Amino acid sequence: MSNRQLASAGRAVPLLRAGLIAGIVVAAALYPLAAVTGIGAKATAHAVEQKTNILKTALPAETSYVYAPDGRTVLTMFYEEYRQYTKIENMSPNIQQAIVAAEDNRFYQHHGVDPKGVARAFVSNARSGGVSQGASTLTMQYVRMALRDSASTPKEVQEATQQTSLRKVKEMRMALDIEKHLTKEQILERYLNSAYFGHRAYGIYAASQIFFSKTPATLSPVEAATLAGLVKSPSEYDPITSDQKDATGRRNYVLDNMSRLGFMSPDAAAAAKGQPIKLKLTDPPNDCAAIDGAHRSWGFYCDYLKNWWSAQPAFGENRLERMDKLRRGGYRIVLALDPKTQAAAEKNVGAKDNTGSPFANGIVVAEPGTGRIKAMAVNRNYSLDLAENPNSSNPEAGPKVKANYPNTVAPLLGGGTLPGYQAGSTFKMFPMLAALNAGMPLSTAYDSPYTYKSAVYDGWAPSNASGAMTGRQTMWSGFGKSVNTYFVQLEEKIGADTGVRLAEQLGLRWRTDVDKDQASPGKAKKWGAFTLGVSDATPLEMANAYATVAADGRYCEAIPVNAIMNRDGTPATWSTPGGVQREVAKPRCRQVVNADAARAATDAARCPTGDTPAKGTCGGWSTADSVRRTVGRPVAGKTGTTDSTRSAWFVGYTPELAAASFIADPDNPFNAVGDGQSQIPVNAVAQTLRDALKGQPTRQFTPPSDQIVGAGP
Repeated sequence: MSNRQLASAGRAVPLLRAGLIAGIVVAAALYPLAAVTGIGAKATAHAVEQKTNILKTALPAETSYVYAPDGRTVLTMFYEEYRQYTKIENMSPNIQQAIVAAEDNRFYQHHGVDPKGVARAFVSNARSGGVSQGASTLTMQYVRMALRDSASTPKEVQEATQQTSLRKVKEMRMALDIEKHLTKEQILERYLNSAYFGHRAYGIYAASQIFFSKTPATLSPVEAATLAGLVKSPSEYDPITSDQKDATGRRNYVLDNMSRLGFMSPDAAAAAKGQPIKLKLTDPPNDCAAIDGAHRSWGFYCDYLKNWWSAQPAFGENRLERMDKLRRGGYRIVLALDPKTQAAAEKNVGAKDNTGSPFANGIVVAEPGTGRIKAMAVNRNYSLDLAENPNSSNPEAGPKVKANYPNTVAPLLGGGTLPGYQAGSTFKMFPMLAALNAGMPLSTAYDSPYTYKSAVYDGWAPSNASGAMTGRQTMWSGFGKSVNTYFVQLEEKIGADTGVRLAEQLGLRWRTDVDKDQASPGKAKKWGAFTLGVSDATPLEMANAYATVAADGRYCEAIPVNAIMNRDGTPATWSTPGGVQREVAKPRCRQVVNADAARAATDAARCPTGDTPAKGTCGGWSTADSVRRTVGRPVAGKTGTTDSTRSAWFVGYTPELAAASFIADPDNPFNAVGDGQSQIPVNAVAQTLRDALKGQPTRQFTPPSDQIVGAGP
């Protein structure tokens, strides 16, 4: 007989209400505590109704999958319980029949509680003087699992699983109620998606994958009987770690029951019992360190995804809740990473073979107008294994502290809690952009001596890197040559706090105590050194900030995903402060500076790269004039170095992509990179933009208006 025939036959047999009541009475006798304390007092109808409402819609925890941008290639998963919900029509009839044969022969005859089973258990337990049989039907087992999976506190988990008579009676009452609302097929589907099969396999999909590397739809009778036999005791009947004697015996018991119930012929059952258990094991990846094969280097991007996720209110009120959602929510996450751009970044990271060096060279590439991060690469291996790493280069770290190379999982590129690295003159973009947004023209000129003593900043006297920078400069030449004394005067004019607040609007965050103090409302006006890049920043922040300029002043929050789908296939959404529902994976953009100011900043930013601005002159030389030749198309950007070249930067962009690269020692910021390696970030950005955009049409920057250009120096 088929499942449906058995179900129909079972429902055709009238089950007297008195019989069900008798079953509960027998249960009370079986579990004396319930009789003593009073079922009515402990398991009130209200409590049962409340729990039943949860059970009607409760779904078990489910694995979240992370896909490559093609939406098909699985990179890794996040789970505490490896599980993927599977509809019953996508399960082989073999597993449906096997689980009934293993756990509840009368599943299709009873209505949630089996009076015969209860009576049989009572007699057996009375004879043995203990609890040798529990009389739990599949429906009652499902109730227990659903209560466990829907529990939100440790106490609720304990109440759902503790061995007490009160819990048993509650399960019976709920099982009777559940069968009024769910069909046998629905209960069986939920049961098979909740049951534990061992080896972190929750649900039949995970069990099929882990033990046989196949889907539930293709399970043979032998495989189905093996898996169904595990539910009673996953460790005792484990076919992986045992000699398979106990597992085979349990499997054969299930096959015999399948034959007795008419699910298979006696000859077929005998033939199946003669087959050995042949496993084909799969170890499902979990978390970012498990990414393997051709995509192993994407671990840093995956780690950024985790850190981004933990900050999204859409997934919970705090980090703990959000990460729990990631590991239990059954999401389908498609990364925004672009394989071509990622390959270019990995190829062009400087000193890529120099994993024995304390100096990290990394690059982040962002997409203007969306904020989507297209690539993240660094000359490190994403790995938890630090055993072979040397000791830290920081003398204050202690003799047993490991360095971050060649292996690390530290978020060296941004998105985590690390403060970043001093970004030097790349910060000159912020006061310049603020000045242009306030209406100051590109032609604004200042006499820029080698050293300038600032009255605004209490006598602070910065100098230029070279005497060749001395003279009258505009925004074009001042930015192209990176003239410190020009930008201090420009910053004085607009107010240092204006540049600080604009940097915040472009996504920068202050993470060190010193930076937080200097950026505070009471001190930002006097933070003259801000324009020289004394603050820490991450390449993720800088790439996205410059991407805003490339997008004509439209800032988009950095985002690592193209799509996030709920377990039911609908897009994950969040509610804005105004109550508007929006998709979590959609770009979140706003206009931060006016478009003409951004275009003017880009015109000046073409000067450092050796490109030709649309409206002005760069003053004869620049700090990175090889970039335009390498990229082979219009490009803007800015170099940055710190005192004694402890770190070096370059941030560059075209209309299509913005990239930020740094080189520094993450363990010891006082370990100077040196001038000899300051060109590495310049080359990394220029070559990455060139390779990523190869074959694409050349796009031009939009020139600024004559009004913002001004009348000239």
